[in-house]
Amino acid sequence: MAASPQQQGQGGSGGGWSPEQFWSLLDKADRRFAQVRDLPLVGRQEPDAFAKAFRAYTQLWRMQQEHRHRLLDAGLRRWQVGEIAARIAHLYYAQYQRTADTALLSEAFVFYHAVLDRAYFLDADHHVTPAKHLRFLARFLLVALLLARRAQTVPRLIADIRALLEDSKKSFQEAEYKEWKHVVLEILRFLRADSAFMNMRPLRYSYAFDLPPDKLPTVPPTVKKRGLVLSDAILCSYYPNEVKFTDLSIDVFRMLQCLEWEPCGSFALNNGYSAHDESGQNQPNLLKDLRDAALPPNPLKTILNRPSVTHFLTVLATKCEELPSNGIMLIYLSAAGEMGTSGCCPDTGEKVVSNFSKFDISSTSHTSSKEEKEPCLWLGCRETEGSNCIYPGDLIPFTRRPLFLVIDSSISYAFKSIHGIERGETAAMLLSPSSRSSAAGFSGDSTRHTGSQFTMFLTAPLQAFCLLIGNSGTDINRDAYNKAEALLSSSLNEWATTLVASSSLHPVWVEVLGDPLLRRLLLRFIFCRATLSLFKPTSGKAEFLPTCVPPLPESVDAESMLSQSCVMRVASHFGTASQFAFAEITTWPDGDAEEAGVTGSSGTASKAVPEAGRDSDISYSSTSSF
Repeated sequence: MAASPQQQGQGGSGGGWSPEQFWSLLDKADRRFAQVRDLPLVGRQEPDAFAKAFRAYTQLWRMQQEHRHRLLDAGLRRWQVGEIAARIAHLYYAQYQRTADTALLSEAFVFYHAVLDRAYFLDADHHVTPAKHLRFLARFLLVALLLARRAQTVPRLIADIRALLEDSKKSFQEAEYKEWKHVVLEILRFLRADSAFMNMRPLRYSYAFDLPPDKLPTVPPTVKKRGLVLSDAILCSYYPNEVKFTDLSIDVFRMLQCLEWEPCGSFALNNGYSAHDESGQNQPNLLKDLRDAALPPNPLKTILNRPSVTHFLTVLATKCEELPSNGIMLIYLSAAGEMGTSGCCPDTGEKVVSNFSKFDISSTSHTSSKEEKEPCLWLGCRETEGSNCIYPGDLIPFTRRPLFLVIDSSISYAFKSIHGIERGETAAMLLSPSSRSSAAGFSGDSTRHTGSQFTMFLTAPLQAFCLLIGNSGTDINRDAYNKAEALLSSSLNEWATTLVASSSLHPVWVEVLGDPLLRRLLLRFIFCRATLSLFKPTSGKAEFLPTCVPPLPESVDAESMLSQSCVMRVASHFGTASQFAFAEITTWPDGDAEEAGVTGSSGTASKAVPEAGRDSDISYSSTSSF
């Protein structure tokens, strides 16, 4: 990782300093920044351009700190200091995109917040145009959303963006104003998608709600396992008019965080902290202290927004080539699907053509008739099928490496055809229902409003459950919700214990259970499948039920007593057991719902999280000085 602007050299403090050196270095830093901005975000090797850009901004930052008065006399303007800080923040964010280190996000937040708090861009001359100021606020908003700073910072940024756009309306051309107006509407739709449940719990793997890795049930030592870990992920989503902000759809936004560790680790639970003061001055070094060194590194993630298929395959090939020997790669595809004209449907998904001989150039029986057309995912407009359409067969060459596929689409069942013809490694697949429930909180076009039901179950399962039973979260009680989280955590742990003890567990799921992030996705999938199987409007209807490949043991099927008891536990807590078709012999939870919520079997799930740890904005850094 490239050194930060505060960790690099001591440039600018030597003798014989002159303002001309600052201006020369500023021009050089601008060129370095442009080079970094144009770099592709794929590859494990960090380009030299990062180190060079950080080095230049290190010297600039130290110069303006040590010689501020002389520089002001020489013509330095406050907006220029703000622009330096904003570019340092952007460098941190770009580095986070390459490394997935959330500490870099925190550092970016600190620099962005300093620019906003000190109003560097207000009352500036024409060099800081309204469009430039709006881009700064939008970039800061994205970082604040990724860090879940929704208590104070996000509302403030939204208000600032709307006010600035309205005040600057006359200075924009009509087309540019409409474009920014559209951005504001996207932001509002994005926040509305799950605002009722915001700050209930982090999407990231948190010791407040998830068991630490060393406490997880493990398979017996006699079971052969390779110890694979999730090291890379490709996240790709495209629906017309989907809820998104910049290149992040709401589904990718949720999945991105679900594949990361909460930076606070166990320290915040054991010690607590208060971080309501956003000034960042004379504050203890909390960011550094809260960084738990015992946390595993986050997997590298590449976000692809509406890519061409050739670009998608190029990125996939690059990541497969660089995948560590003990690594698993996750591929998340959420897109509209088109069923082939050969009569395939959810009920006959198992009959999807598994003979891919037509891809063999030595085959003499080539066909291009519509009757043989396969189901596909659309990543763009349908006028250009060749470059925007992904078929299940496109992924087969990459099954030489361990893959974990999450397919969220109406034709997800078509990807079952990959199973059994992999080129070396069995692919683990979680496949969404082919139809979305129109009952309660989800409708056929819910992707345009709240995101995908299936993805929500994988990333925020209790929120998805509440929406399914008709609880929008507008007046939800936090204590009751936290107790429900404890119940759900207890149920997930029971499923995990049953899985690791099963003698019929497929080896690919043995490897998945060895990685905490993938294990959590698998257990939430089981909860999703059990919930939708027992929910009366979708019970017994295959098109509304998710599937997995290879199959899981019968002991965790939706019809098992374990699954029914686990779902009943959560449903009865909300008083909605009547909405589910439980077997008559299903055991009801002991005691009342309140007691059950407090005494869940998860040792850490019922622990209270300091409110500041969830809702407040941390904005001070061990390395930043303004």
